[in-house]
This record gives sequence, structure tokens and C-alpha cells, in this order.
Amino acid sequence: MTEHQYIERETGSIRNERLFGDRLIRLLYHGARENAPFLFKMATSSWSSGLLGFINFDLPFGSNRRFLEECGVDLDECLDPPESLDTPRKVFERRIRYEQCRPMPEAQWTVVSPADARVLVGSFRDTSALFLKEKFFDFEELLGRHKGEWLRAFTGGEFAVFRLTPDKYHYNHTPVAGTVRDIYELDGDYHSCNPGAVVVEATPFSKNRRVVTVIDTDVPGGTGVGLVAMIEVVALMIGRIVQCYSYEGYTAPRPVEPGMFLRRGVPKSLYRPGSSTDVLIFQRDRVRFSDDIVRNMHDTRAASRFSHGFGRPLVETDVKVRSLIAVAVTN
Repeated sequence: MTEHQYIERETGSIRNERLFGDRLIRLLYHGARENAPFLFKMATSSWSSGLLGFINFDLPFGSNRRFLEECGVDLDECLDPPESLDTPRKVFERRIRYEQCRPMPEAQWTVVSPADARVLVGSFRDTSALFLKEKFFDFEELLGRHKGEWLRAFTGGEFAVFRLTPDKYHYNHTPVAGTVRDIYELDGDYHSCNPGAVVVEATPFSKNRRVVTVIDTDVPGGTGVGLVAMIEVVALMIGRIVQCYSYEGYTAPRPVEPGMFLRRGVPKSLYRPGSSTDVLIFQRDRVRFSDDIVRNMHDTRAASRFSHGFGRPLVETDVKVRSLIAVAVTN
């Protein structure tokens, strides 16, 4: 299957995704992975990822207007003037007027999308209709096998996988409000987040370098959905994840540290640049995902590489950062 489709949330329309570098990714994951494992390992290393990132994102392009149009960038959203966006990196690291163009539900007990992304949701319980255990990651490996406290806390819970494509706005925003209980980095490779690569490479997101932030939302002013693990996963051509929490706008950014209280819906970090993935993990029975996201996953009209690769309907919904993705479960 060469085509990959998703559902546009605002209209319910089925859209074809433009897969950047798809031919190279298919060659790497279907050819080099099996026939030249050393080459495959080198290609997904930090050094190669950084070099590819420089070649693809740091060299000036001839016509930035054309590039911006091809990527579907809405210049009216941008804080910076169009002429300043003169390299692909600057386009992907652009700042937007998110308070105006990415509205957020006011209710405190709502969970919002951490990114402009395409989302799938799932559960770790085999009694759940959303059971997707080990399709996208190994649970223990993703959180860190040495993190027993968090492994116990999130056992049997729910999760959401947000896939950022290279053309997306690349700031991550806080999906919930609460106090940071822990933040740590786990080493790994730089596998592609292309749907074809995800299907071929078993549990890829837990093999990549990633930053895990555990947020306690059962605190005064918090969202009230228990503990939430936000995992920011690097990918091919992503150099690093910059933690740059801003209480308001993009002003006075600072690193995220244990003990900090995070507001919901404000910038937390930045991918530099390319495709990447956010994973949210929730404690068991603390959230209910939005009906349209769950319904769209089972839409058999869309030609999804995930559906083809995993043998069951798995269709992503394109969501905006700060839009509703789940609500707190009330007893």
C-alpha cells in the first residue's frame, strides 16, 4: 500500500497524506533493515539523523513562499513575518497566535491535544474495545523498565499517540494542568514516524530517544484526571527536544522541572525539526476519549497503512493543538 489516508476532524472528510521522503523511508525499512542491518542502524543513529536534518532543514531555499504554500502554512497564524521564515527549520519552528487560532475548551476537567497532529487512541486492557497492546510501543520500555512507580501507576490504563508530520507546527503544548512529579530522558535511536515504518518496525516509539514528564493533575487547579505521562519521542531528522515552558505566550521560556505547576494549553517544548510523536498515558478509568476520535478509528472507507499493516481498522484523526481529546471520568 502506497497511500495513507486520515480523517479531517472539522469536516469529517477523508484526506490523503503527503508522505515526505516516503520512497527513502520505504527503501530503508523494507530493504536496508533486512538486507543491510549495519546500514540501517547507522541511518537511524544520532549522527545520521543530525546530518539529514541539516541537509533538509537548514539550507536556505529559493522561494520560501512556494515552500510555505506547499506545506499549507497559514501565514495569518504566524507571529513572525513571512520573509524571516527563510529555511525549512524556521518554518517548522514557527510561533503562532495560538490563543486566537487554536481555541481551547474552558472546562478545567478537559484534556487537550498537545500538538497539531494525527491521533490514535488505545487501551492496555484486553477487555477494552480500544485494546491496542504493543502495536505502537512496549509499555515498560516506553516509560523505562527501571521506573517501577510509574509502571505500576499506569498499568491497565489508556493512551493516545499523536503523530506530527514535518509540515506541522512543532511546539508541544501542555495537555493538562498539574504539578510535575518527574521528568527524565531515555536514550534510543531515531526511527521514522512514517506510518509504513511504524508498521514494519515493531514497537518503534519505545526504541527512540524520548523525554518522559509525569504530571499529577489531582492537585488544586489541576485537571483532575490522575497522573498523566507525556512522552515526547524524537524521530528521523529530529535533533533534540527543547524544554521551553512558557506560562503565557512564548515569553520567558524555561526548562520543565519537578515541582513546577504547569498550566493547560501553553507551550512546553519544541521539536527541532522534522516528524515526531507525542504519547499520552493515563491511569485506568480516569479519562473518556472524544467520541469522534474513537468513531473515526473504525472508519473502513479510509485507506490507512495502519489498518493494512495491523489487520484491523486504525484510522487517524487530524486534530489541532489545544482541541478537546478527552474528559475526566466522574464517579
